[in-house]
Amino acid sequence: MELSRLPSLDLLRGFVAVGRRLSITLAAQDLYLTQSAVSRQVQALERQLGTRLLTRGHRAIGFTPEGEALFRSADAAIRQLQDAAAEAAARGAVRTVTVSTTIGFTALWLMPRLGGFQARQPRLDVRISAHNQVMDLRQGGIDLAVRYTTASQAPSGATLLFEETVVPVASPALRIGRLRGGRLPASVTLLEFEERYPWLRWQHWLASGTRQDTSTRRILHFNQYDLVIQAALAGQGVALGRRELVLPMLRDGRLVELAPPRPGETGGYGYWLVQAERMPRPDVGQVADWIRAEAALQRANGGR
Repeated sequence: MELSRLPSLDLLRGFVAVGRRLSITLAAQDLYLTQSAVSRQVQALERQLGTRLLTRGHRAIGFTPEGEALFRSADAAIRQLQDAAAEAAARGAVRTVTVSTTIGFTALWLMPRLGGFQARQPRLDVRISAHNQVMDLRQGGIDLAVRYTTASQAPSGATLLFEETVVPVASPALRIGRLRGGRLPASVTLLEFEERYPWLRWQHWLASGTRQDTSTRRILHFNQYDLVIQAALAGQGVALGRRELVLPMLRDGRLVELAPPRPGETGGYGYWLVQAERMPRPDVGQVADWIRAEAALQRANGGR
């Protein structure tokens, strides 16, 4: 039969739906049509082909020999169409990859880089789950996570992005300059991150380096690290900068480093990339490769 004379796909789809169910009622439910509409499709197909395709009893439907032969071929062809259409839709659909990490890491390191990645991968949707709680990746529906931990505590298969370095930082507008002997002027306001790690608290930094204390100093307290850095950028005081997170701000001069880092200060803590699956989906692998590449680029450009 010539291509121009083939029955329309709508008619063949209605016939196949009836044949798969051997029921016009169930076929109508599958196609979201009325029973009469499906019945008319089958009748139109029979008229166009000039032969009966179905036998209709009181409560049963069966195939004529011509109908059974047509059903076998049409059903196989429509299944192939269904598979091909589903595959094309999956390739064209936006794919979601969920990344879990802390609020500070998200705001200061991940988000400034994310726009460039999504511009290059518009069909890949990265969802950021930013919080300071450690979650089970599989149960939480998380594909990737960046964890703040040590080599001994990092999950198996995790990749070290970079270690942590802590240095005092401030806006150049404060005109503090390089600290002599690590001592901070008494008039300087300290921006304090309320964190359990001692190297991120001013009392530890002052006492271990210069025997100073915080008892007579003005202190602003924050429960999120990105707020500490926002306050430092606004010239509200001096912060203990997580150097790897604020490196762009040090390079462009928005912040200045007031003292060199102290070796071993952070106890080997760093930022580790963790995958929920040992063999992740290709889209998850793309995001993981991008995060590792960004960290490697930072290390190559002078960041740790």
